[in-house]
Amino acid sequence: MNGPAFSAGALRRMLHLMLRLMLRLRLAWSSLGPVAAGAAVLMISGALALAWLLPERALQGQRRAVALGPAAVPVVAPPPSPDANLALFYDTLGERRYAEQQVKTLFALAAKTGLVLSQGEYKSAFEQNGRFHTYQLNLPVKGSYAAIWQFAMLALRAIPFASLDEISFRRDTIGAPAVEARLRLTLYLAHPLAGQPPGATP
Repeated sequence: MNGPAFSAGALRRMLHLMLRLMLRLRLAWSSLGPVAAGAAVLMISGALALAWLLPERALQGQRRAVALGPAAVPVVAPPPSPDANLALFYDTLGERRYAEQQVKTLFALAAKTGLVLSQGEYKSAFEQNGRFHTYQLNLPVKGSYAAIWQFAMLALRAIPFASLDEISFRRDTIGAPAVEARLRLTLYLAHPLAGQPPGATP
């Protein structure tokens, strides 16, 4: 198969264009001056070096990936079964006989955070379906806004089987430094037959 054939006129025109381009480059080069010419040479050599290095770097990355082998896929543990979740729930419940001790812990935490904790309201209940006891506490406290939140967080940390169900704030006047708040906490407590079928008798 023969390459494309050019006429003598087309070859002359191409040669004429290349000569004109070379002449323009030579004039531009001579008008730059030695500093600009040196900078242009550095730029051109930098571009050529980059054009050579980038494919080489990509090739090195491919070689490294092949050498390391396929990436290890992290093993994800299967989610716990409903029975395992239920067992964990019952293991987390507090002991009913220590409910009063937990109330003392709350009063100590209130004092530690500088709050005034008045006598609270307490209500005990039994969840027949879940077979656990609840001990609900309504605690009126007075102090700074930050101290009240600190007390709430410390209480949840100290008693892991407690939940903060509600918190409400009230301030008598805008400039009053102390805030009144009411916290409703619930302690979740184990039943002696927790985890057994609902028909079991205590």
